[in-house]
Amino acid sequence: MKNITLMEMLKAGVHFGHKKSLWNPKMAPYIFTTRNNIHIFDLEKTKKKLMEALQFASDTAFRGGTILFVGTKRQAKDAVRKAAEACGMPYVVERWLGGTFTNFRTIQRTIKKMEKYEKMTESGEISKYTKKEQLMIKREIEKMKLFFSGVREMKKLPDAIFVFDVKYDNIPVKEASASKVKVVGLVDTNADPSLVDYVIPSNDDAIKVIEFMGTALSEAINEGKSKAAAAVMVSEQAAIAE
Repeated sequence: MKNITLMEMLKAGVHFGHKKSLWNPKMAPYIFTTRNNIHIFDLEKTKKKLMEALQFASDTAFRGGTILFVGTKRQAKDAVRKAAEACGMPYVVERWLGGTFTNFRTIQRTIKKMEKYEKMTESGEISKYTKKEQLMIKREIEKMKLFFSGVREMKKLPDAIFVFDVKYDNIPVKEASASKVKVVGLVDTNADPSLVDYVIPSNDDAIKVIEFMGTALSEAINEGKSKAAAAVMVSEQAAIAE
């Protein structure tokens, strides 16, 4: 596992929390001090929690598990999508659709409908419909792709979700908790860590922090996948040798 230094986190701005007046008392254990009425995280504690979360992510990937990246804030979308794609994991960067976990079968039916429409368009079968109907179908495809492109390969509930702002994206956190899906998340000084299994005390607004955390998670997942592939190779070679 790559060692993350305090200086790297400091440069990214991980240590900056919110105004003292906005704090959630449950985050008190992770706060080092207050400067200019802004809470400052204890980066030693953040590093410890981050490394625990990354180890969990690596272990999950090693076992062939799936981690869903969730970041629907405007400034987070591109960075979250990029990080998820870098390690081949699903993602949600548009509005979270209620029931994505708790009513997963309905979501799967919608994805199948989208894929059916896409095949109709590719094969030319769509031409049997009127121009108005074709336009409606194409519009529906674009709408569904906007919301479901990142999860179209997710055939079952993920093993965990990584949420880049547990306060802003509180609905997926609640759904994951209700569905027994592990929650890994960035928890700022104004957020409630109660439903988060792997709390990463951190600034959750700065784009540099979002990129930093996304890259760290992506690398941990890829490391887990690489170890799994190496283990399979060793096993196959041993079988051949016998």
